[in-house]
Amino acid sequence: MVNSSCIKILRIIENQVSKVSVPYVTMVSNRKGEPFRILVSCILSLRTRDDVTAKASESLFKIIKTPYDILKLDTAEIAEIIYPVGFYRNKARVLRGIAQIIVDKYNGRVPSNEEALLSFNGVGPKTANLVLGLGFGIPAICVDTHVHRISNRLGWVSTRNPYDTENALKGVIARKWWIRLNTILAAFGQNICLPISPWCSRCEVRSYCRKKGVEKNR
Repeated sequence: MVNSSCIKILRIIENQVSKVSVPYVTMVSNRKGEPFRILVSCILSLRTRDDVTAKASESLFKIIKTPYDILKLDTAEIAEIIYPVGFYRNKARVLRGIAQIIVDKYNGRVPSNEEALLSFNGVGPKTANLVLGLGFGIPAICVDTHVHRISNRLGWVSTRNPYDTENALKGVIARKWWIRLNTILAAFGQNICLPISPWCSRCEVRSYCRKKGVEKNR
């Protein structure tokens, strides 16, 4: 059952984070809305700071626009362009491999279903749901480290892993909020609700928060 108090809190958080930068992948979707760019940016963002993701993505997008363009580059060239994102050599191989499948099986277009996206090497539920939501407008909850941490910290869910968090959130968050949930909580987690020593003094929903797992705050 959808929890109205969760939606109330989410609205307050959305208003607060409207004053800070949104995650780079969201910026890509706002500016271009192209599933392929979103997929590429999301892969580059894994275990990488947002500012590094932005720089690497922009460098790559100056050269490539489609999966066909990636196939014109060898793995070493891609790795050099996206450096210094985390695991850049592996991500270069992943990007080229995905581009090959998209060209061979899907006529150069990113598929719009979860099963197909999850079949790609290097794509997990987080990336698949982000592509579905931001790229195609299909309601999906993308659970990254921020969404998992904050949902538990607030007391919305009580889960141990992102998979369980996604399923639990589907029961308390209205479907119309699924797509933008990640953008809101990722921005909140990067600026206010930090993993360690969160800025509770700056948080506009602190009176609603159960502070689960918080040992020290500012």
